[in-house]
Amino acid sequence: MTDSLRSAAASSLVDEAGSGASSGNGRKERGGSPPSAHATDQRTHAPSHPRRGRGPLYAALDLGTNNCRLLIARPHDRGFRVLDGFTRIVRLGEGVSVTGRLGDAAMERTMDALRQCRNKLRDHQPTRMRLIATEACRAAENGPAFLDRVRNEIGLELEIVDRRTEAELAVTGCADLIDGEAQGALMFDIGGGSSELAWLDFRGGRPRAQGRMSASIRSWQSMPVGVVSIAEKFGGVDVTADVFEAMVDFVGTHLRQFRGREKLRQMIGTHPVHLIGTSGTVTTLAGLHLGLERYERQKVDGLWMRREQVDETMRALLGMPFERRVAHPCIGKDRADLVLPGCAIFEAIRREWPTERVRVADRGLREGILISLMDADRAQKRPNRYPRRPGNGQ
Repeated sequence: MTDSLRSAAASSLVDEAGSGASSGNGRKERGGSPPSAHATDQRTHAPSHPRRGRGPLYAALDLGTNNCRLLIARPHDRGFRVLDGFTRIVRLGEGVSVTGRLGDAAMERTMDALRQCRNKLRDHQPTRMRLIATEACRAAENGPAFLDRVRNEIGLELEIVDRRTEAELAVTGCADLIDGEAQGALMFDIGGGSSELAWLDFRGGRPRAQGRMSASIRSWQSMPVGVVSIAEKFGGVDVTADVFEAMVDFVGTHLRQFRGREKLRQMIGTHPVHLIGTSGTVTTLAGLHLGLERYERQKVDGLWMRREQVDETMRALLGMPFERRVAHPCIGKDRADLVLPGCAIFEAIRREWPTERVRVADRGLREGILISLMDADRAQKRPNRYPRRPGNGQ
């Protein structure tokens, strides 16, 4: 990883009354296995009494442009068992693409969510944790000052990660969903203020450990476009076919800067390559495709969608008026104005690098952080297979 792993003991958190709240407006954390037998979900259900378990606890927090998310887990077999989680739509980056600064209302919403996260961290006392902030705090002039305020008032120290680190963590978090027969994959993470892409090339071999999958990244790109910034530029409520095409064309101008763009297209034509998408956009499309009456992670995470299925679902979504998007259980009022901008980003990627299949991932940065921390600790504990022998008299 380009940024060093940062850990801290939860006992250093500021002691403040409160016992932690529910996950609020976001989707609830769920365990369970994806439908395919080709990849097993490394997240399992929490036991009834998590404090009775053995082994260290790990925590990962991802503060993005749109969401604040936390996972607390314990190593289990080759993966981990989720003990607690939190997710809330905070829209921290609201207006940043226009003003260049985090707004007061957005910061207050985020402070409230981070207090909930702090309470959960203090309750579970993880041994190791990594708390990251991404595009909103990277791009905003007052991003570092806001994180100083978070440290002083709440007691959480967040690090602003660079774009490459963000891409690598997303790859690590989604690596076990890549088809074992594929020679390559293009992973994309559609965020609120930026979108990351990573081309994985396995023609020279594939790393055995999930935590080292980022070593197969041949090329990557971080685009300064996400669902919030696209919605602020083009609108997200009344999206006509012409407005949607304008969104797609705008994103396409950024994709043309991808290093190895033509070589990736050639590889898709001659080798088994698929897309893998991690974002609310692709999970929402999956929920719509499945006709879910409510969002169910265990049915969405790991789902394969064929090209024609994505086409059909996007057409249905484009024809859905804003009020229906608000009322739909897999979209809701918090995502109703962002889902079509997200689809435009996805569509631009599909047109640039057309593949027959996309794998849907309801996982990403937090899982990548947890896997990286756990792998680092396992490596430290692993005995040296080739101990140094004493010299011959020297």
